Amino acid sequence: MRPKIIGLTGGIGSGKTTVAKMFQEYGVPVYIADDEAKKLNETSATIIKGLKKLLGENIYSEDGKLDKKRMAAMIFQDADLLKKVNAIIHPEVGKHFDNWTASQRFPYVIKEAAILFESGSHKNCDKVILVTAPEEIRVNRVMQRDKVSREEVYNRMKNQWSDEVKRKLADFIIENTELASTRRQVDTLHTLLLKFS
Repeated sequence: MRPKIIGLTGGIGSGKTTVAKMFQEYGVPVYIADDEAKKLNETSATIIKGLKKLLGENIYSEDGKLDKKRMAAMIFQDADLLKKVNAIIHPEVGKHFDNWTASQRFPYVIKEAAILFESGSHKNCDKVILVTAPEEIRVNRVMQRDKVSREEVYNRMKNQWSDEVKRKLADFIIENTELASTRRQVDTLHTLLLKFS
C-alpha cells in the first residue's frame, strides 16, 4: 500500500518547518522538499548540467558547490529566470520524492514545500495543509531568522502566491501564531489523517 501524500505548504515565515516537526513527533515521515532540492542541486547530473547551461559554468565552484547567493540574486529579480530554474530542479525533486515515498511504511507521508501550489505539485497530493500567520508576524520571523531587511523579505514574498489564493486550494488550514494552539491543531489533524488513510 502506497502511503497517502499530504502536502504541507505556507508562505515564507508561516512556520511550515515547525508544523512539520510536530507531525514528525507522531512518527510521520516528512520530506522537506527545499532541503532535498539543495542536496540534489549538488548531486544530480541533470540539475548540474541544466543550471550550468542556464546560469553559466561558474555558477558552480571547482569543488562542485552551487553558488546559492549568486543564483538567488539572479532569480529573485527575474521571474522568467526563476521559472526556468524551477523547471530544471522540480522534476528531479519529484522523482526523488516518489522513490522516497515508495519506501515508507506509515499510513501517510508529508511533503513540505514552500511553492507546492505555485509549482503545481499539489495536484499529486491526496490532501493539502496550509500553514498561515499574519503577514507582520511572518515578516518579523524571517527578518530574525535570516538576518535580512524587511525589503528583502517582501521581495521573496512577491514570488509566492497570497494566502487568500492558497486558502481556496487547501483542504486544511493551520493558524500558526501561538505554539500550544498550533500543537492542538496538529494533534486533531493527525487523528483525522490516520482515519482518512
